[in-house]
Parts: sequence; C-alpha cells; structure tokens
Amino acid sequence: MNLTIRQLETFRAVMRAGSISEAARRLGRTQPAVSAALAGLEDELGFKLFERSKKRLVARPEAHYFLEEAAHVLDRLAQSARTMREIGNLERGRLRIACHPASSNFIVPRIVADFLETRPDVKVSLMMRSSAIIEEWIASQQYDIGIAEASGNERSAIDQQVFNLRCLCAVCADDPLAKLRKLSPGHLDGKPMAALFEEHPVTIETSNAFAQAGARFNARFELRTFQAAMELVERGLCYMICDPITSESYASYAPERPRVKFLKFEPAIPYPLALMTPAHRPLSELALAFRDLVAAEIRSIGRGRVA
Repeated sequence: MNLTIRQLETFRAVMRAGSISEAARRLGRTQPAVSAALAGLEDELGFKLFERSKKRLVARPEAHYFLEEAAHVLDRLAQSARTMREIGNLERGRLRIACHPASSNFIVPRIVADFLETRPDVKVSLMMRSSAIIEEWIASQQYDIGIAEASGNERSAIDQQVFNLRCLCAVCADDPLAKLRKLSPGHLDGKPMAALFEEHPVTIETSNAFAQAGARFNARFELRTFQAAMELVERGLCYMICDPITSESYASYAPERPRVKFLKFEPAIPYPLALMTPAHRPLSELALAFRDLVAAEIRSIGRGRVA
C-alpha cells in the first residue's frame, strides 16, 4: 500500500465538504484532480469509500471509519512539521552541557538563562565535573558542549576552541596594595597566598614566576577551586592569583561595593580555557547557537574586568 499525503488530505476535504466541487474549491484544485486522488486512494485501499448516486457522493461506513484514521495521520504530520519548524527556529530541543567548577557557579548558568529566556520548550542538562572528566565526556560524544581548562592534548574525538586568558590577582579591597594598578611577585614576597593544589598549572606557573623574581611564594591555603578562597581574600587573610572566570563570577554575585579587587599581575600567568564539542557527532542548530554565545562570553571575559 502506497498512500500519499495528498490523497489523505483530499479524502478528508471531501468528507468535510460533502462534495467534490466544494472540496476542490477549498483545496484550490480542479474537480478532476480531486476525483483522481480519490480514485487512487480507493485503488490503494482495495475497496470503495463512496457510492456515486444521482451525481451525489455518498460516504460508505468504511469512509467514516477511515476519516478518523486519516485525520489522526494528518494531524500527527502537522504536529511533526510544527515541531521541526520550532527546532529550526531554535525554539525546541535539548542541550547537554558540561562545565568545570569555575564556570559552573555563575557564568554558565547566566549564559543558559539568557539563552533560554525566550525558549520555554528547550530542555537542558547542566553537569559540573573536573576538566579531565569533561574532556572524557566530550570525547565519548555524550555531551554537546564542554567548558574546561585546556589540557594541551589534541584528541581526534574533540573539536575545541582554546581561549588564552590570563590570571588576575585578587586582593582585599582594604589592603594598601589594592590601590595599585598592577602587582608583581615582588609586591607579594612572603605574603600569605591561596592557591590550588601543587600539580595545577596555575600554581606551577605562579610558583615559577615568584622563583624567577627572587620572591617567596607562601602558599598558606591550598584549595580545589579558586571560588572557595574568596571569603579568605575578603577578610584580608591572603592574596590569590586566580583565573578571570572566578573574577567574573565574583562580580556577578558581589554587592555593589565588592570587598575584593582584581588587579593585573605580571608576569602573565596563562589560563587556557577550552570550549569543546564532539568531533564525531554533528551538533544541532540549537547547540551551535549556544556554543557561539558561550564563545562570545568568554572573549568578553578575556578582554578583562579589573579594578
């Protein structure tokens, strides 16, 4: 059986109009075209749907039953067409996003909120994990978007944009050093610092910068995330060389008069951030649009928010 959509539409129009001539008028077709479509439909079904009596078309009981089936099929197709238009217009679908701790608290949720504000039918999975795990998730093609610290490894299963950001120095707003435009290891010689674990690239780069400047790197607090040290910096217990994502996050939740200032630090401590997508699975139009929005936000952060 090879029924066509045109045949079903024609049949439904005839049943609703009660005549071929009126159905032809509503469909914008000729009467012979409507009659041919009905004849083709009956041939495919293998039985008559109408009796022709005195130039009138009389629906048989089978036609009334088939009308319900035809209407269901056409309504379902119409719904599918509407859904696909909504998908094409970025109004429907699902996003699977994985982000590292620094971006998970404020930055990514803010971008998601901006993106979904006018898209009530889009669903989102937003997961926070370490950068290493996010890289594995994207490589296994499980997630659409991954935001993580760049590992420096090129993997054929991952497409990525790497943004070469630079770290800032977090200082208590009441500290005399907060009045300077930029800081160096000499300003922080022997002063208490908050830092990530020893193996983290930012900690290694910072320690090396102090050593090359002949300054003492006094890591008083060892942490898993920069965000956890903000209260310590606010209270003047330490300074911290941190990523600009943490700085932007702090600006998102801090009061109008923040108790921490973020100053330029030299020499530059790099913070490469990767925006990753699966290489072996095409992204939906929705995911592509979201990826571009994230990339624009990261570039904006890279241009800097400093005291």
